[in-house]
Amino acid sequence: MRQTLVMGNWKLNGSKAMVSELIGALKAPAAAHPTVSVAICPPVLFLDQAQQLLADSAIALGAQDADLHSSGAFTGENSAVMYQEFGVRYVLVGHSERRTLHQEDDATVAAKFAAIQAANLVPVLCIGETLAQFEANETQAVVERQLAAVIESNGINALAKAVIAYEPVWAIGTGKTATPEIAQTVHSQIRQFLAKQDADIAAKVQILYGGSVNGASAAGLFAMADIDGALVGGAALKADEFAAIISAGA
Repeated sequence: MRQTLVMGNWKLNGSKAMVSELIGALKAPAAAHPTVSVAICPPVLFLDQAQQLLADSAIALGAQDADLHSSGAFTGENSAVMYQEFGVRYVLVGHSERRTLHQEDDATVAAKFAAIQAANLVPVLCIGETLAQFEANETQAVVERQLAAVIESNGINALAKAVIAYEPVWAIGTGKTATPEIAQTVHSQIRQFLAKQDADIAAKVQILYGGSVNGASAAGLFAMADIDGALVGGAALKADEFAAIISAGA
């Protein structure tokens, strides 16, 4: 039985006061639903503060990205090895905003995935299609290509210690959300693609949905057989909305 995982991606948002207030408000909802795994991914500047505030809580800590190198002359980057000192468990990789705004291709994503796992952290592999690709019925081909790049580089067994997040790019930050049925279709296709290589891994890997998830839409999404939780954007910055999403997963 796959456990539901609700993960908040704070993106480029936050302040010391906001971090303290939001984490303080989320501890009780997370503790109230022990069958749901909860994680937050604040900006790297707040990882130390978040680690201290999350001590003895039911909330895991995540990072939004990691460089493919462990150290070196790479100004402005942060490595997965560094995250170990801050109690980080999860690291997002291949988020659509990284692929688009920073031109990260499939090969770069696969290399970052490997670096995250080499540091004994859990990669959250983000995959998904643009609006143009969705309208051209290319969704399945796109997500399978993105998955294949990681599998070819790291092996199918690497996904046994990873999380997958399907995020239709056209539904991120737009207020648009794929219907539960549309999302379920893609999640099922992802699991079937993986099953061709390893049925056991396909059955066990958590596949999250990400794309303007909120308290109102979460229950319908989580009711689908192959949706194991959510990668939450804007609603993760609102304690009541994020708490409602956690509750929907219980």
